[in-house]
Amino acid sequence: MKNNLRKPKWLVSRTKGSVKSREIIKKLRKYNLHTVCESAKCPNRGECFERGTATFMILGSTCTRNCTFCAVDKNTENLLKPDVHESENIALLVNELNLQHVVITTVTRDDLADGGASQFAEVIRTIREKCSPDVSVEVLISDLKGNEEALQTILQAKPDILNHNVETIQRLYPEVRPMADYELSLKLLKNSKTDNILTKSGFMVGLGETKQEIKKLMEDLKQSKVDIVTIGQYIAPSVKHYSVKEYVHPDVFAEYEETGMQTGFKLVESGPLVRSSYFAEKAKEFLEQNKDGNSINLNIGSL
Repeated sequence: MKNNLRKPKWLVSRTKGSVKSREIIKKLRKYNLHTVCESAKCPNRGECFERGTATFMILGSTCTRNCTFCAVDKNTENLLKPDVHESENIALLVNELNLQHVVITTVTRDDLADGGASQFAEVIRTIREKCSPDVSVEVLISDLKGNEEALQTILQAKPDILNHNVETIQRLYPEVRPMADYELSLKLLKNSKTDNILTKSGFMVGLGETKQEIKKLMEDLKQSKVDIVTIGQYIAPSVKHYSVKEYVHPDVFAEYEETGMQTGFKLVESGPLVRSSYFAEKAKEFLEQNKDGNSINLNIGSL
């Protein structure tokens, strides 16, 4: 899987973070919390930490899936039992950091009967109880193996935004997400849509897809009632991971952005450094300012 492509200049994160990063990491350790920013080796983690934001990752830092693009630990011997103090600790840190938009994600926990849905629900409820009523909550969930009851457990806790990433086009699933199912993910997204919950999904480019396949993916997401789409460049975490086939030019991201807007999404975030939770707090502005159903384009990741 070795990749000989050289990273272009537009893939350099603009802010690495230093003092603020150390402060955030120290606080996370204080409350025994994980972030996907660290576990997935996100290229924006320094910038986000510098802004005082992070995406909390519940249910430990070890995943039960074998996706070939992801840097998260996959040694199932390291799986932890759900932490009964996790929701309370997240609420404490949300207050300490004065966060206004909280993103909660997870490793995939196929070993748990409900895929971790009850833990998601508990975190949402605790934030509602312990934090300011102005705090909005976004959850990024797994496919829950198609467990509809588990999905309803999360929806009944009333997150503001429910995100589930399809990650790539359908053709590449056997290579990139061999333990996932494209149609199952689309069904979950469609079943998640309610009048009071925005739905969101994201995918990567540069894995060998075509523009036509990206267009079809967007159409599938729209038919699945998705409101918000994020599009970013795939960057291989190591030589052992799925290799990058192309570093997509920012102009092409602009094309995808336009395609997404024409497809009818309410919000499109498209750019080389865009990740599912990168500048996710912008979604709060969307929640507050765009309740009339109009489309908006933030273009947060382009240079």
